[in-house]
Amino acid sequence: MNTIWAFTFFVLPIIGLAYSLWHVWNILPLSPVVKTIIAVILALCFVVMITNFTVGLDRYPMIVSEVLYEVGNSSIFVMLYAVMLFLVLDLGRLMHIVPREWLYQSTKGSIAVFVFMTSLFTYAYWNYLQKERQPIVLQTAKAIERPLKIVMMTDLHLGYHNRKAEIRKWIELINAEHPDLVLIGGDIIDGSIRAIEEQNMAEDFRRIKAPIYACLGNHEYYSGEPRAQKFYHEAGIHLLKDEVAEVMGVNIIGRDDRTNKKRASVADLYKQVKDKNKYTILLDHQPYHLEEAEKSGIDFQLSGHTHYGQVWPISWIEDAMYEKAYGPLTKGKTQYFVSSGIGIWGAKFRIGTHSEYLVATLTKR
Repeated sequence: MNTIWAFTFFVLPIIGLAYSLWHVWNILPLSPVVKTIIAVILALCFVVMITNFTVGLDRYPMIVSEVLYEVGNSSIFVMLYAVMLFLVLDLGRLMHIVPREWLYQSTKGSIAVFVFMTSLFTYAYWNYLQKERQPIVLQTAKAIERPLKIVMMTDLHLGYHNRKAEIRKWIELINAEHPDLVLIGGDIIDGSIRAIEEQNMAEDFRRIKAPIYACLGNHEYYSGEPRAQKFYHEAGIHLLKDEVAEVMGVNIIGRDDRTNKKRASVADLYKQVKDKNKYTILLDHQPYHLEEAEKSGIDFQLSGHTHYGQVWPISWIEDAMYEKAYGPLTKGKTQYFVSSGIGIWGAKFRIGTHSEYLVATLTKR
């Protein structure tokens, strides 16, 4: 597994960097000195991304860490589309559709590439900022005290890039729904508790006018799980770590993230439910082995984690990886929703996907 991750996140990006830099060097109608400066700047952006992973950002002043995060982690997405664009142009040249001179010392070619990439990522940033309200209806024959309105979110990834100003906007969206309950399906934290603590984001969560229940995601483990639990407590979030709670006549099961190899099974967690005649919701961050919820008698499962790839064509890859990479699913009597998340990892770009929060209405059938 470590070999696969190293190949995917280091070897392939280095090959892509070399390929895209070679094309940038050839297409720019500039002197070797200027092209060298541009190539070095682009390469440094990639190096920043690597050091963000290997060295970390907590040692720098906050503003420096925020800039390094944005620049470094955005570069991997920009490079992905640069590689795809140049592959298309190379294919077009081989098919005699794209003139060869457009790719070598070309003013027209350079302007076309610059305009395309700038337009694409301007749109991608704007698209990320649009938070879609996703309504879902949950109907049950089981006894419920009254209809409930539940706001659900996953993958906030708060930290150096999704900062205090963002979470305040999201909380306004939540409070505007006047929910009875708020459920969060993991990855509230991006990777740095320090970034959250220095921005005092706990106080923002305390402004939510409804009880909040959440499970852990893999990024809570990356950030340091004990400190993540401390933040949940300070924020007024009820953390369910392989635990069950009865809230407003509904059973809420919070499953620990699969990062913990010793976490409880769904079947064992369901055994902890005292009243199985009540509607049961499972929070399980990563959408693996969805059949376990169906076999155990869970009524609804909320998962996230995938972000639906954030950008196309990674969304296609995730469709092949998961039984359900995004959206609603029904298996037997169990309903599921795998959310693309309200936040994002790495860079604030969405292409072919969207950021969302769910507004569920639980009613009697």
